[in-house]
Amino acid sequence: MQHQPGILYVVATPIGNLADMVPRAVTVLQTVSVIACEDTRHSARLLQHFAIETPCVAYHDHSDEKKVDALLARLQAGEAVALISDAGTPLVSDPGFRLVRRAREQGVKVVPVPGACAFVAALSAAGLPSDRFIFEGFLPAKSGARLKQLQALAGESRTLIFYEAPHRVLECLQDMITAFGAEREVVLARELSKAFETIHGAAVGELAHWVASDSNQQRGELVLLVRGAPPQAEGLDDDAVRTMEVLLAELPLKQAAALGAKLTGLRKNELYQWALARQSDDA
Repeated sequence: MQHQPGILYVVATPIGNLADMVPRAVTVLQTVSVIACEDTRHSARLLQHFAIETPCVAYHDHSDEKKVDALLARLQAGEAVALISDAGTPLVSDPGFRLVRRAREQGVKVVPVPGACAFVAALSAAGLPSDRFIFEGFLPAKSGARLKQLQALAGESRTLIFYEAPHRVLECLQDMITAFGAEREVVLARELSKAFETIHGAAVGELAHWVASDSNQQRGELVLLVRGAPPQAEGLDDDAVRTMEVLLAELPLKQAAALGAKLTGLRKNELYQWALARQSDDA
């Protein structure tokens, strides 16, 4: 009789407060044959806290194929394997995709054990529309690529969610001012579930100033949530279009929108979004 493969458990772990560990996750980690950790040293404190003595092996998305093959061999032999990341839900801007993909391709049952996820926690408390949203993960580290990606999202009406490194958060906010305009609402969620948890929202121009003036806000794990773009105007009248065409031929988009608002009496953000849409159509 053919041997049944084991089960790969994808186990979420706390993003800070160890009390957020769900009982089912503890039971799974105590009873599987092996735990695949992003960093075995980092996970040691969590496992010790819950008296989990299951053997661990290092696994991340940069692991060589031999480590993936070794885990798959154990699964095919009928063993149960748990996958965890350093914090939160594996595969959500964390390692695990290659292993899960190959396990499913080989007929291994993959079972999620839900728990903490930083962007979901941030969204639940940000006060931004949560019925429709986009999770973009980490933006590019280099300013030029980061700004280009943000500009491509400027007209998106759904709430935008990003992870960002603390040493880049101020530069990222400044790029958001350029891409979205200084008045777009942004919420910074920092150190969620930890001692210095901070959730602070403001117009991105104000938020950048607040972060720049307090170095503590440039530390720890960060989530940035951006209110989606307002509905675009159906169209401008002919005089407003001609005014904006002249201004855009001579000035950067942001300055053209600001001056256009003074000349036409229309809202600066409305003109900014119209110009963005026009550029997108011309591209």
